[in-house]
Parts: sequence; C-alpha cells; structure tokens
Amino acid sequence: MFRKVLLAYDGTVEGRRALRLGADVAFCMKSETYLLAICQSYLSSAIPEGVTPELARCEDERAQAILDEGVARLKECGVEAEGSLEYGNAADCISATAQRIGADLIVVGHRHRSRLARWWSESDEESLLERVRCSVLVAVATDE
Repeated sequence: MFRKVLLAYDGTVEGRRALRLGADVAFCMKSETYLLAICQSYLSSAIPEGVTPELARCEDERAQAILDEGVARLKECGVEAEGSLEYGNAADCISATAQRIGADLIVVGHRHRSRLARWWSESDEESLLERVRCSVLVAVATDE
C-alpha cells in the first residue's frame, strides 16, 4: 500500500514515538524508507558578532547526531533508511522533501500544547496537511 515512507524526526520524545510507529509501518509494508532529520537553526537568530566557527561546528554536530540517532533506531527495528538533514520550518522541510522523493506516507509526531501556547504560536502559514498530496500519519503521545 505505501511504497515510500517519509519519517520526520527531530530527536524529541514525540519524534521518537513517530519514528517507532513509522518503522513498524515501513517494516510491515516492506516500504522504502526515508528519514528526514529536522533541526531549528540557532545561528539564524544569533547576532552576527556572536556567530563563531565553533558555534557553527557545534550546531552541525548536534544536527548530525539527531540524524545518526534516527538511522540507528530504525536499524534496531530492522528498517534500512536513506536520510538527510534540514534546518528550518518543519512544515516547509517535510512538504518539500515529500514531493522531492515521491512519498506516499509521511509519519510525524505531535505534541499537545496548552491553549495559551497554541494562541501564542498561531500563524497564518498553511498546515502540513494543506501542503502535501499524500497520507499523513500522526503519532500522538500517550500518558506513559
């Protein structure tokens, strides 16, 4: 049913849950699997005088560690995956990658937020669901 699965991973608890669920789906369906590690860049919001080569190297190492962790977790589940690392807005990165690789399923995690947090972060941006032309599986955290 799903030939190519895109797993979006950011190293969070919700991301790990989505990774496990996505690995289960990919394993059962014998799907080609692609792991997209998404990181927010702290350098983009830093003052120019504060950006040093050391800071950039640390950010790159942190981001690469997220990708490596995701690939290792997938291997533990018996799933081989190709992957890449992107910086930026998750919806932008996920939708562009899904289109580029021809994904027919995207697996993402979800974090419940308070009403205040939702209000504070409201934006006029399109949601991921409005940007993609494939199925989206959302892994929701349980009270474990």
